Amino acid sequence: MDNEELFIAEKEYRRLDLCLSEMTDLSRSRAQSLIEEGLVRLNGRPCRRSDGVRAGDTIRYTVPEAKPVELVPEDIPLNIVYEDQDICVVNKPRGMVVHPAVGNESGTLANTLLFHFGDLSSIGGEIRPGIVHRIDKMTSGLLVVAKNDLSHERLAKQFADHSAHRSYIALVAGNIKEEEGTVDAPIGRHPADRKRMAVVPNGRRAVTHYRVLHRFSSVTVLALELETGRTHQIRVHMAYIHHPVVGDTVYSNGKNSLGMEGQALHGWRLQLVHPITGAHMSFTAPLPEDMRHALKRLGYTGDFPLPMEETEK
Repeated sequence: MDNEELFIAEKEYRRLDLCLSEMTDLSRSRAQSLIEEGLVRLNGRPCRRSDGVRAGDTIRYTVPEAKPVELVPEDIPLNIVYEDQDICVVNKPRGMVVHPAVGNESGTLANTLLFHFGDLSSIGGEIRPGIVHRIDKMTSGLLVVAKNDLSHERLAKQFADHSAHRSYIALVAGNIKEEEGTVDAPIGRHPADRKRMAVVPNGRRAVTHYRVLHRFSSVTVLALELETGRTHQIRVHMAYIHHPVVGDTVYSNGKNSLGMEGQALHGWRLQLVHPITGAHMSFTAPLPEDMRHALKRLGYTGDFPLPMEETEK
């Protein structure tokens, strides 16, 4: 059943969509969509998102009930870095969503995992088989997948207590003066946009370590280590220190002349303990072609991928 809500504006707003997003849990874009779909009434009348709102105006809106998402196996190429009977490690391409959600019901990593492996850990639920941790749609890099529940439980504990380590390479805007540094700043939901994260006083502790690999006039290449694993952590922290990840359309203007679609961020190394055998394991994935091309455009003439030994502590 659809959910209908009603509220009265407490102050004047320049635009209805801004009022709706500030007075509810809706994002600005979601509020705009509901208005355009005719699911919002301002003082009982049809309205536009640009309509002004006065204190005391009545706003009624309806949020359609979300349709259940069904996970269907899909034969999509999968870059498997490692596999045994308990786990597999895959190199997710930029542009692929990890699991289905509204707006991304198919073509996800979960869809192709189900096709290639069939039964996986069920702990994450029906639409997240084997998914222990995630990386953003427009970020490429390594993920470990659990093939059974025991492996899932033990891997999840490693990520929770930070004994599993994830390393990234990023191109960030500007020239960072320090050779290395740490961003220790709490991250939580953005107070005005529920779809974004931000550094906020009451957020959860988030720590990102970075080290400069190479400098160009307008871009710095960084190796980054996550001490914690908050949503969008690297992207939020880099924007916070005024060096956003190149191509990030959420935490910067997204503009770049490097020919990339999405942020220049790649999870190149994953270190963990095998959940069954107890063996210490380390996996690497070379820079994707679009990041190599971007570095060439910047004038990088070294071998590709970037020398990984340079990122070792």
